[in-house]
Amino acid sequence: MAFKWLKRKKDQQDTPPPDDDHALPTDESHEDLPEPAEEIIREEPEGLTVEDIHDREDGIEAPEPALADTDADAKPERSGFMSRLRRGLSKTRDFLNTDIEDLFSGKRKLDDELLEELEELLITADVGVQTTMALVDKISRKASKIASADDLKAILKEEILTIVDTAPAADESKTPSKPRVVMIVGVNGVGKTTTIGKLAARYGRDGKKVLIAASDTFRAAAIEQLTIWAERAGADIVKHKDQADPAAVAFDAVEAATARGADIVLVDTAGRLHTKVNLMEELKKIKRSLSKNCPDAPHETLLVLDATTGQNALSQAKLFDEAIALNGLALTKLDGTAKGGIVVSICSTLNIPLKYIGVGEQIDDLQDFDPQQFVEALF
Repeated sequence: MAFKWLKRKKDQQDTPPPDDDHALPTDESHEDLPEPAEEIIREEPEGLTVEDIHDREDGIEAPEPALADTDADAKPERSGFMSRLRRGLSKTRDFLNTDIEDLFSGKRKLDDELLEELEELLITADVGVQTTMALVDKISRKASKIASADDLKAILKEEILTIVDTAPAADESKTPSKPRVVMIVGVNGVGKTTTIGKLAARYGRDGKKVLIAASDTFRAAAIEQLTIWAERAGADIVKHKDQADPAAVAFDAVEAATARGADIVLVDTAGRLHTKVNLMEELKKIKRSLSKNCPDAPHETLLVLDATTGQNALSQAKLFDEAIALNGLALTKLDGTAKGGIVVSICSTLNIPLKYIGVGEQIDDLQDFDPQQFVEALF
């Protein structure tokens, strides 16, 4: 169904992210890995505090107190999974519910005009043009069952669940042996450093031995930030000097993880624009270096996306997938936007599992994506 508002809006494009500030060389002469620099394991950066290295470019927030040094009895009681999810999605939920209630103000009936307004509402929530058109078409076919805002929300909830519940599920059972190597990628500012710290803490709580590879050697303070997160999560870290070859760091990390019997290796990479060919080539080089020490590595390539970037996140995912074959997504900052519909758009458009959603700044707020619980929290 084509509506006037959609015709006015569907050609609009998202604003591209800011230009990258650390272009990497494309010269293939650095293909051979250099001699590894001295490896530093779990060393606190001298004289640095979280405030000193707080870098908004990569979305890092002040980490939690060190997990290993905290008495379990002294920890504040954690809120339940669903309450944290509902709290994180509150902006999107308030936006959708309030506007849907407003659609039926004055005892309006479900007609073409109301459907056009619903279409505008869903696109504004970043559900996406094509997904919105499909949803509105299905709702229009059930018009006889819709007499109130509650009826509309019930059917919309049902249709959205159908979309997000058919997305492919991630499978971590195919790793043949230790360590499992996870390469983390994404553009600047999406929260990669924070996500890596939270993932390290999650694996640590599950009894896994985690090692982090600080392969973002180009951005100022990136290594220091990651070192603090490793300390807080109780993980080891392998790092070289600033401006070192990122592929060499990744290579050394897998070697160290194998020697120490680590279960998980989380490989940080420099933030890069998905449109910069030379930077994407650098990712391919890191990927090749990982396989030299572990033939099947990386076992997972996880792209971190920022929910507040809306539909631009989809174009990022498509181009990263073409370059290095993604097999997992993490969507951060859902708590900071009323555009949580991007989750629906991602599940509808991409054939890549959405594994994690970030719904807050605390270390427990990176959650496994559960379609049923997401839809319940959304409405």
